[in-house]
Amino acid sequence: MDEGSLRIGITCFPLIGGSGILATALGMELAARGHEVHFFSYAKPVRLDLSAPRVHFHEVAVGEHSVFPCPDYTLPLAVKMADVSRCERLDLLHVHYAVPHATAAFLATEMIGDSAPKIVTTLHGTDTTLLGPNPQYRPAIAHALMHSDAVTTVSESLRRQTLETFQLSRPIDVIPNFFTPGTPTRTREQIRHELGITDEFLILHMSNLRPTKRIDLLLRVIARAEKRQQLRLLILAGGRFDAYEPLLHELGIRENVIVRTAVEPIENYLNAADAGIYTSEVESFGLSILETMFFAKPVLAFRVGGIPEVVDDAGSLHEFGNIRSMAAALDQLIESPEAARNLGDKARARAQSQFTAINVVPHYEAIYRRVCKAEQ
Repeated sequence: MDEGSLRIGITCFPLIGGSGILATALGMELAARGHEVHFFSYAKPVRLDLSAPRVHFHEVAVGEHSVFPCPDYTLPLAVKMADVSRCERLDLLHVHYAVPHATAAFLATEMIGDSAPKIVTTLHGTDTTLLGPNPQYRPAIAHALMHSDAVTTVSESLRRQTLETFQLSRPIDVIPNFFTPGTPTRTREQIRHELGITDEFLILHMSNLRPTKRIDLLLRVIARAEKRQQLRLLILAGGRFDAYEPLLHELGIRENVIVRTAVEPIENYLNAADAGIYTSEVESFGLSILETMFFAKPVLAFRVGGIPEVVDDAGSLHEFGNIRSMAAALDQLIESPEAARNLGDKARARAQSQFTAINVVPHYEAIYRRVCKAEQ
């Protein structure tokens, strides 16, 4: 191992979602920089390349026993993290989400004792925005944050909200997400042909379809657009779309909407699209928005949470729930391809200047070294 390299454990959710995607990308970047990286999750993260040097994966079996009323993940995760930390002499555990991951990390370090690795916890939003106000979770989350050696959030908006929700007195670092776009494996024309798109304006939405993504508002924007016959909405769904089918028929836009799971690399879909649209009511950062910006596509979104920190003036932002304003902006993009291209170019320039791995990863490395140095 190179001098100065660290042995890092990363715990994340494995599915298509901002936290798991960021955690996987971060781990891969860290391994490429000479660190030894061990991933923990109940399944292999979808974008994890196990053929890469210095990358390891430890699958955690969800505990099921007749003595428990429901399956348990926290305790098996804690045991696995403790076992690997001992065997591999990990320097730190970087966990994404406080519950159950930071809670499991705290239990693991308690089991190990004096030689335990440090804990870095990154919050991506749900811990604070959805679970934080719940009295069943708030004390456990606050405990996990106070017993982490460092805490980071992906936006200043989330940092402020976290401090307020949990009444914390400890410092929190803000480190934004990053994205490293891959090269499309198929042409724009091939993807559009497969989707049945010719000269229509293709607008892309990528999300897990959780309630906070407000797919209902997304569909109402499409229905409100005066030029809806000239556009198609492609939804890359990380969840089930069935619940929204009745609304498609109610709004009369069934023929305008294409729903797919991300069977292709997302770069193929981004390359094929003309713009991106996001209608979340809560969004701590918006990794899908950043991915869209990297491909020089104009972004339409509501001005909520950390989205303005990502987009700034390089996109079309609207007050939450203002369907009329967003639909009018969409019509304008369809009317003026040149204006759409200019806004897309501006978005890409911002993404490349602020949210690349070369800009972001060193901030994590600095925190790792800070917490590890504190024990010396």
